[in-house]
Amino acid sequence: MIVGTAGHVDHGKTSLVKALTGVDTDRLPEEKKRGITLELGFAHLALPDGRVVGVIDVPGHERFVKAMAAGAGGVDVALLVVAADEGVMPQTREHVDICTLLGVRRGVLVVTKADLLPGLGEGWLELLEADLRALVEGTPFEGAALVPVSARTGEGLPALQAEIARLVSSLEAEPDTARGPDAPLFLPLDRAFSSKGFGLVVTGTLWSGRLTPDAQVSLLPDLPGPFRVRGLQVHGAPVTSVLAGTRVAVNLPELSVDQVRRGLALTREGEVPAARVLDVELTLLPSVETPLGRRTRQLVTLGTAQVEAVVRLVDVESLRPGETCFAQLRFAAPLAALPGQRFILRGSRVVEGRGATVAGGRVLLVNAPRRRAGAAERLQRFSEAPLDERLGLLLTEAGYAGLDEAGLFARAQASHKEVARALERASARGTVVLVDREARRFVSGEVLKALEARALARLDAFHAAQHERAGMPREELRQRLGEPPERVFARVLSGVLEAKKVELVDELLRLPGRGRAFTEAAAAHKAQLLALLEGRGLSPPTLLELTSVLRLPEARVTALAQALVSEGLAVRAGELFFSKQAIEEVLQKLLGHFAAHERLSTQAFKELTGLSRKFLIPLAEYFDREKVTLRVGDERVLRRR
Repeated sequence: MIVGTAGHVDHGKTSLVKALTGVDTDRLPEEKKRGITLELGFAHLALPDGRVVGVIDVPGHERFVKAMAAGAGGVDVALLVVAADEGVMPQTREHVDICTLLGVRRGVLVVTKADLLPGLGEGWLELLEADLRALVEGTPFEGAALVPVSARTGEGLPALQAEIARLVSSLEAEPDTARGPDAPLFLPLDRAFSSKGFGLVVTGTLWSGRLTPDAQVSLLPDLPGPFRVRGLQVHGAPVTSVLAGTRVAVNLPELSVDQVRRGLALTREGEVPAARVLDVELTLLPSVETPLGRRTRQLVTLGTAQVEAVVRLVDVESLRPGETCFAQLRFAAPLAALPGQRFILRGSRVVEGRGATVAGGRVLLVNAPRRRAGAAERLQRFSEAPLDERLGLLLTEAGYAGLDEAGLFARAQASHKEVARALERASARGTVVLVDREARRFVSGEVLKALEARALARLDAFHAAQHERAGMPREELRQRLGEPPERVFARVLSGVLEAKKVELVDELLRLPGRGRAFTEAAAAHKAQLLALLEGRGLSPPTLLELTSVLRLPEARVTALAQALVSEGLAVRAGELFFSKQAIEEVLQKLLGHFAAHERLSTQAFKELTGLSRKFLIPLAEYFDREKVTLRVGDERVLRRR
């Protein structure tokens, strides 16, 4: 569990952490000099019952909200710190907004400098509490305990520790399965340094999954790796396993400090993709003065990353203060993200009395397609659907390519076991289909049905436009369908053939009862062409001669000749077409020759047929191609008996 501070600058957050833990989290010389926190500080707190929780101390100054949001993203229990002598201030309000938008689950209202209360007048604490209760209505701090404390005198510290212990226990009784040990590994980095004898050490709060030494990891989006985890430490002690909700230091000796930065996320190698597009659920803060337009450019803080993005609302022209809608974030640079993560948007203008935070929400889909009108209904279904249906929607989005089991796991907000069981159930119903057992790749049943319908429509259109062709070659149909993956296409093809919706005849696909059809004029030309070929025997007319006799374009003559070939009435040899009858005569002469001789020279073939080289060479090559003969030097031998 992680406990984090929140509140206005100079309200005593760091002093409170030091009083609770004994650790001064202001480690930078500039922080010591200026007396304010500029960066995230870290400590650990031993609770009265013996449990130990991590503590994150955040900056309170408006200029360092980026660092504050980076720390708050992993906080389970937030301590909203308000100085007794100053009360609610602008960063108090903005930090409440940020904690709310980032999904902090529990909170405590901590009034610091309580030793000053006697001098502030009777009823001052009651007035301050009323202000705080009004501020936190509808937030994680609503109904939270209010604990006055003094870091100077120690007043209230035992009560605060007891309240923290109570809240931690309540959270442990409500585990988040989507972030459990079987979830994708995701550790946003908030610090990196070099340790003598160890090399690079990175730190952060493990957001989901389980991390162990020797794990093969990536640092997304910059460093796909894989890199080996050499060791882990929690609260300064080596450990063999780390679960979500724990601050951890990770030793990565293969990298150096200058290669890493805040904003990267440590993930299991190959498990999570870098993201450029996110579908999100977005809420505009009620305190914002003007609606958010349909398309704006905002600064997005997600995990420990801060990246500029174009925010495009889905199916609404504007988002009014206090309202929620779906949106798509398109980033200027890639970042690491998981479904279920929460984020904030910060505008370029500070809202008076509150700061520049304007909106926030949660991630629904990673690397989603561009959304068109009507997409909000699909996103609404996805945000509310049980796991089985979410998997079907993810596979529908993925189209023909589908997703493997690992890809679904990274997008589904569920454990490996839950995803595997859901896939079994969906496969039994036919809503998802396993198309590649080896790669464990699945395709939506809906997508396969749509592909089947398109295949039948393409064949129907083919028959209408190419009525003289007997059917469509398999690969031509695949190309006309946009070249779906081979296994997906094969699955659809086997389905329509088995259902007798399509026939396979002579390696050609056709709809039942459809195929070659000629007009009366075309049939007459085809018959005339066949008569010409049969009449000339082994000395058929050339294409040029045929076009002259038939008075048809060369392309049309070729098409009619090919039709005769498809019907088994003619044979093509080079640029010439022979009647099938003539070819059979030559074949019998060849077999008769080889019955008495092992080899056939070109001169012997010429004497056998009485043909010139103009006809002899194409015929010889035809019989080689048909594997009747095999050329050996200048002679030929019989390939089959």
